[in-house]
Amino acid sequence: MENSTEMTEFILTGLTDDPNLQIPLFILFLLIYLSTVLGNLGMIGLILLDSHLHTPMYFFLSHLSLVDFGYSSAVTPKVMAGLLLTDKTIFHYACGTQFFFFVSFITVENFLLASMAYDRYAAVCKPLHYTTAMTTNTCAGLAIGSYACGFLNSSIHTGNIFRLSFCKSNVVDHFFCDAPPLLALSCSDTYVSEMVNFFVVGFNDLFSIVVILISYLLIFITILRMRSSERRQKAFSTCASHLTAVSIFYGSGIFMYLQPSSSHSMGTDKMASVFYTMVIPMLNPLVYSLRNKEVKGAFHKAMGKAKSSIGFTLY
Repeated sequence: MENSTEMTEFILTGLTDDPNLQIPLFILFLLIYLSTVLGNLGMIGLILLDSHLHTPMYFFLSHLSLVDFGYSSAVTPKVMAGLLLTDKTIFHYACGTQFFFFVSFITVENFLLASMAYDRYAAVCKPLHYTTAMTTNTCAGLAIGSYACGFLNSSIHTGNIFRLSFCKSNVVDHFFCDAPPLLALSCSDTYVSEMVNFFVVGFNDLFSIVVILISYLLIFITILRMRSSERRQKAFSTCASHLTAVSIFYGSGIFMYLQPSSSHSMGTDKMASVFYTMVIPMLNPLVYSLRNKEVKGAFHKAMGKAKSSIGFTLY
């Protein structure tokens, strides 16, 4: 007979037990997290304050920044605390809460990237009808739909995993509460849970990827038909940032989840998870601002107003 005692708390193994690495990693993750917070909240602030950025593309970008801030905050502070504290326990309900919000925001980002691809399709392929195609109601509907799908998906995953009995061990071989290491601890039959996770995640990812691929296929066909090289360059530049964000997001996901089982190692998975949960949210604001004249212009305008206000106050 297996021990049927339910776990009230878990122990996260974290990234490393080497004391020589814990402080350097803490400093590194602190810098990454501060960059993520400043970059994403700064992007949201710029979009809200500058009327020139009140367009569908930047509407979706502001929500993308909010989601990046959300899922980074669901994971990174706990990871940093684990590097400083000897107590690496996390209560059952806290583990479920972290898992719920992480999955919610990741799924919302998945659908937001698909919505942004449709927006780029409308801008490049249907420029004369763009304002009627991407109305305020349409943009709001796509954003609300993304959040609804994200939280519904997360509710299914969270209920599906945390209904299981955990009685084998309470040591989670990861730095946050993710599905695979939690399923490994269950003494219940996990076949149904694994199948539900597989089909729900598969449907969400496949739907978003198909929307993105079809949108960009039509965009590239439209660009190839353009006679003006200037128009082609402008069309490519409007899509470059989004394509980069899509490549990073799905590329890291494919590396993490579609490796052959023989090549999997916990160390490799943890490093991939660090990139997925911490680095990507930091990179997205940089991707959308480095080569974006409108964002740079809004930033310089905001800095100019700030300097004027400080100068006026000091005066």
